[in-house]
Amino acid sequence: MTRLILFNKPYGVLSQFTDKGTADSPRATLSNYVDVPDVYPAGRLDRDSEGLLLLTDDGALQARISHPRHKMAKTYWVQIEGLPGAAALDALRAGVSLKDGRTRPAEVRQIAPPPGLWPREPPIRVRKSVPDCWIELTLSEGRNRQVRRMTAAVGHPTLRLIRARIGDWSMNNLLPGAWRDAPPQPRRRPKGRRSGPA
Repeated sequence: MTRLILFNKPYGVLSQFTDKGTADSPRATLSNYVDVPDVYPAGRLDRDSEGLLLLTDDGALQARISHPRHKMAKTYWVQIEGLPGAAALDALRAGVSLKDGRTRPAEVRQIAPPPGLWPREPPIRVRKSVPDCWIELTLSEGRNRQVRRMTAAVGHPTLRLIRARIGDWSMNNLLPGAWRDAPPQPRRRPKGRRSGPA
């Protein structure tokens, strides 16, 4: 059976088990939290982002989750600077022009601060003269730092970024640094293989 782990990655943790950085300033990695052999992250989450990261021991499942051709939806809670008007939200919905091309249309809505939200360490920088708010943004692609670049492009820089859902999997009250196993899944056979004797 395939093993699939749901992990709430804290801020400042690398989405890998080892750090090739300098020895005099080691950074936290997955190995500080997940002591499970033979599982690897399916996709990545930037060091300064938080939330759901999936780890599995099944290469086919790993590819299905992380490869852009499968267009698996990923939902983020995004704390942004300023209060977006209809034009900014409509621009995100339609797709935003970035240096590496136009993004696919996104689902977006303004939300209340997510329930059960944990404090971030270190806390975000708040400007007393500028309000902020939360949006929920769902993408079906995964470019480098895409959410941050999209919100900046419509005039609302990202202050805090939490991935809440990947496909059918969500954090469901997992605290930062905690993980749990998803229900077991049958391991998929590679295409072209027939079962049983020929």
